[in-house]
Amino acid sequence: MNNIGVVFHVNGREVSVQGERGQSLLDVLRNTLQLKATRMGCGQGACGACRVMVDGHAMSACQTPLWSIEGKHVTTVEGLGTRQTPHALQTAFIEEQAMQCGFCTSGILMSAAALLQRQPDATRQDIVQMLDDHLCRCGAHNRVVRAIEKAALPSATA
Repeated sequence: MNNIGVVFHVNGREVSVQGERGQSLLDVLRNTLQLKATRMGCGQGACGACRVMVDGHAMSACQTPLWSIEGKHVTTVEGLGTRQTPHALQTAFIEEQAMQCGFCTSGILMSAAALLQRQPDATRQDIVQMLDDHLCRCGAHNRVVRAIEKAALPSATA
């Protein structure tokens, strides 16, 4: 086996993980670090369910090898906000009822957070384009777009 040790930051805390060289970030998050909000969808990086932020960029955790995150900062939905101080996106998703089954929601939240971090004045077109990489079968698309627009408003706090 090709065992490696990787040190990186998850949701603001440094972690050291032993794993196999080809092991995915998704596997480490869910099974080693017990951060279960990041979901396995297609396993091919096409559905968006496993999106997390790595150094501020949305990435598919199922396609990100463990070795590639050495020294990087990973944010999962568990690190986006708290019950006491939720992120503006989390508040907007609740207010707009922008989720149904919830399977894809954490991936959408992380991609939206990366978009708004990079482009706080994102337009509806920017939001819709970002959502092209996410598969959701619940029919909540319009509510998701409204929630992200709401979080992007100047009065929203990120």
